[in-house]
Amino acid sequence: MQELSMPTKYDPQATEEKWYDFWLEGEYFKADQDPEKAPYTIVIPPPNVTGKLHLGHAWDTTLQDMLTRMKRMQGFDVLYLPGMDHAGIATQAKVEQKLRAEGKSRLEMGREKFLEQSWAWKEEYASTIRAQWAKLGLGLDYSRERFTLDEGLSEAVQEVFVKLYEKGLIYRGEYIVNWDPATKTAISDIEVIYKDIEGAFYHLSYPLTDGTGHVELATTRPETMLGDTAIAVNPKDERYAHLVGKTITLPIVEREIPIVADEYVDMEFGTGVVKITPAHDPNDFEVGNRHDLPRVLVMNEDGTMNENAGKYEGMDRFDCRKQIVEDLKASGVLIKVEPHLHSVGHSERSDAVVEPYLSLQWFVKMEPLAEKALAEQQGDDKINFVPQRFENTYVRWMENIRDWCVSRQLWWGHRIPAWYHKETGEVFVGKEAPADIENWEQDNDVLDTWFSSALWPFSTMGWPNTDAADYQKYFPTSTLVTGYDIIAFWVSRMIFQSYEFTGERPFNDVLIHGLIRDSDGRKMSKSLGNGIDPMDVIEKYGADSLRWFLTTGSTPGNDLRFYWEKIEATWNFSNKLWNASRFALMNMDGLTYEEIDLTGEKSLADQWILTRLNTTIDDVTRLSDKYEFGEAGRILYHFIWEDFCNWYIEMAKLPLNGEDEAAKLTTRSILAYTLDQIMRLMHPFMPFITEEIWQHLPHQGETITRAAWPTRNETLDFPQAVPAFEAVQNVIRSVRNIRAEVNAPMSKQIQLMISTSDDQVQHDLETNISYLKKFTNASELLVERSMAAPEKALSAIVTGAELFIPLADLINIEEEIARLNKELVKYTKEVERVEKKLNNPGFVGKAPAHVIEEEQAKAQDYNEKRAAVEARINELSQ
Repeated sequence: MQELSMPTKYDPQATEEKWYDFWLEGEYFKADQDPEKAPYTIVIPPPNVTGKLHLGHAWDTTLQDMLTRMKRMQGFDVLYLPGMDHAGIATQAKVEQKLRAEGKSRLEMGREKFLEQSWAWKEEYASTIRAQWAKLGLGLDYSRERFTLDEGLSEAVQEVFVKLYEKGLIYRGEYIVNWDPATKTAISDIEVIYKDIEGAFYHLSYPLTDGTGHVELATTRPETMLGDTAIAVNPKDERYAHLVGKTITLPIVEREIPIVADEYVDMEFGTGVVKITPAHDPNDFEVGNRHDLPRVLVMNEDGTMNENAGKYEGMDRFDCRKQIVEDLKASGVLIKVEPHLHSVGHSERSDAVVEPYLSLQWFVKMEPLAEKALAEQQGDDKINFVPQRFENTYVRWMENIRDWCVSRQLWWGHRIPAWYHKETGEVFVGKEAPADIENWEQDNDVLDTWFSSALWPFSTMGWPNTDAADYQKYFPTSTLVTGYDIIAFWVSRMIFQSYEFTGERPFNDVLIHGLIRDSDGRKMSKSLGNGIDPMDVIEKYGADSLRWFLTTGSTPGNDLRFYWEKIEATWNFSNKLWNASRFALMNMDGLTYEEIDLTGEKSLADQWILTRLNTTIDDVTRLSDKYEFGEAGRILYHFIWEDFCNWYIEMAKLPLNGEDEAAKLTTRSILAYTLDQIMRLMHPFMPFITEEIWQHLPHQGETITRAAWPTRNETLDFPQAVPAFEAVQNVIRSVRNIRAEVNAPMSKQIQLMISTSDDQVQHDLETNISYLKKFTNASELLVERSMAAPEKALSAIVTGAELFIPLADLINIEEEIARLNKELVKYTKEVERVEKKLNNPGFVGKAPAHVIEEEQAKAQDYNEKRAAVEARINELSQ
């Protein structure tokens, strides 16, 4: 045990860094590979190496750290594996931005030099992320840290791509993809963020080629008409049956295109006629396939118009839209423009408006993989979603899943292991390049970042080497902690890849949390300027305060609002714990671990606190195992603040200041034992302050991180003490409430008479007179069955008893009546003033309704206060 050198106020900045370094140097977070211990594994959701961690990361990882610390203390062989994601699009965009600022271009630099710059970026920001993990106190096993582009994970990615290709589950083809013109790459459906923007329906009149009339239709993207290759109507629509098979002459382009019949067309929407642009719309693409229509691409990859756009070539797509509308208007083709608020896809990475775009890409055929994963979810070993409702989110996504475009037009990432023969165009896919490499050229594209992230739970363990020790011991993982907004992005993909390549679920449980919002409930964003840097919170209040707020502030699946006031309240809680510990340690008189003796005679307070501790241990363990950390925190908070600090410590002062040495030893031992157990229960929530306090307590072992998790001690259970102590508490609380009601200080002695109606309560109060006298400051105390109520006494009813305190002991009755009469005059004047206003027709007739309601509420409040004062005066005057 260290000597007591605890300052009067807890200083997290002086404490936290030293303990994190201590934990790392002692390798206390390193997984043991102990065959005698059951494994418990969490792999960190890898943050992108593009910048600093935000509050959402802090929430996510703090929940993970809390679980791993608790399980480590419970005797599990814990692996909390760190790692980072290369974040293809985001990182390449950041590196290119940096190069542009230096007057450089990746195209001029070349692929190899650009990748050198990207790796340098990764190293810089990886160190920043590790520093932030340290600030949060994450118990990560850094000896096993992984990166999605490291050698082992790259091998896993190649293995999966090649195997899926060989099974016919990866193919290459021309399809409509979500195209980001800013980053010039395809993105997946779930990387598209939809925003409502002001647009318009442009109503157009296309002329029939035979000169017999016109066909009216509407579009929100008139610039794409340059790529129209058909007009479609529903085959059941009698209005247009006579037109099917005819052609129209496409305005501006003057291209003759057919009118086709297709059930895709909604007869009830608009005019029932739609333009078909197979190269620029996914539904039109399917219609085009059914009718063997040509695909005319009219845009370049950067969103400018190409040679197929004729005179608009080189124009930005939105500038082209404005010009083409003017030209259509001038030629009489534009009938009208109808303003329309519609949902438009934007790239999550660049915020550019996404363009549906015909492109040659690599795809994963999803239906067979999804079917296998969904079938596993019907079995006994299905993945447990917490809360369970999010299983439905996962299932719905998998049931409606579309093929996954996995190629990206980037350099930073896993280069697709496909080669094309320079002469024949033959495609070769393999983990190694073809032998006659001089005749082949490798695909320039890389794989979607999520392709490698989908393998994270098992690739980080050494797969595809299934004999790897970590893979054998720690996979499948135990719990995935993540937000509900990433179920489709990542959770579903890890699940189907794991079942396909390991035959096992990737994790037993998925703990879903919500989003962190500001105090007004708004999503935190750069545009709103309402984001909170977790490092700023730590700098001001310490990591423990932030962690307690994050772990206890919300129930699973729900969003969490950030309030600085709540962080400050947690800071106050930390200081309460700190000061209680200081008091206990100062009164332990150098007690050593070997001297702790819990076998001595125990007072009612001793028995009660030990029993309450047992109950708290059971509740916190049970609730934490169910991931109900908010409720577990509430129970811990109440036990520490109310039971231990406000009640037991106060009552412990009696024996500590007494002459009975045996009672002193028992009290010191109980203080030491209870504080030790509190520190262990609190450690997963607040690791730094608990290590600091625990090191001052009498203890065994080097660190609280490896101390055993508390369990119920049956020999320290005294169930009969709980109701007995509650009877004493009820009396003390009631007396304090009466004193507060009449403003009588605790220093003023009183007579206290207690009339009991229950034999057990009578016994409990009689045997604990010393507590009652001390904490009510009673000069005389009488406890009797069925006592008659004295005159002029204040009373209170508690379970099994009624309390009486003579008024004369509490107050000077004449002075109190005089004071109350002054109050009566004040409230009477207020009542008269408000009622006069409300009885004034001029006021009532002109004032707004809410002002009148406010005055009516005041009148009611003043009348109630006046009535209460009158009643009190009458009571005192009798």
